[in-house]
Amino acid sequence: MVGKKVGDFTAPSTSGTFKLSEHRGRPLVLYFYPKDNTPGCTIEGAHFRDLYKKFEKAGAAVVGVSRDSLKSHEGFKSKMKFPFDLISDADEKLSARFGVIKMKNMYGKQVRGIERSTFVIDGKGNLAREWRGVKVPGHAEEVLKFVLKFVQTL
Repeated sequence: MVGKKVGDFTAPSTSGTFKLSEHRGRPLVLYFYPKDNTPGCTIEGAHFRDLYKKFEKAGAAVVGVSRDSLKSHEGFKSKMKFPFDLISDADEKLSARFGVIKMKNMYGKQVRGIERSTFVIDGKGNLAREWRGVKVPGHAEEVLKFVLKFVQTL
């Protein structure tokens, strides 16, 4: 819930163990996506990649999260030249914590999967904003606009 403290967590990432508390003092953009190397997820990651320097200039970190393995993430990150880390949530603990696992229709079948969602956690560890059921076009830009406005009000 927006305004509430996000408890510390650790998770395996492409640069070792990610620990939320190590990102205190600056905003963190945590974006959840369904699967590495799929069309929508590739485009979404590319948008965050292309805007990464602007997020960095605003003092924000960006991290992607999916249920894929670290090996899959490492290949995806390398192929797409992502300057940010990807968290492997194979056990779905982080997805459950943020409530992003949903039943979805895929080719006429019901499947459990990650609902594309983004969260901005402020420098004190509080949830500043959330987007659920995200549509890829324009989303990274919308998140950046929020981060820029948010940073100005601090």
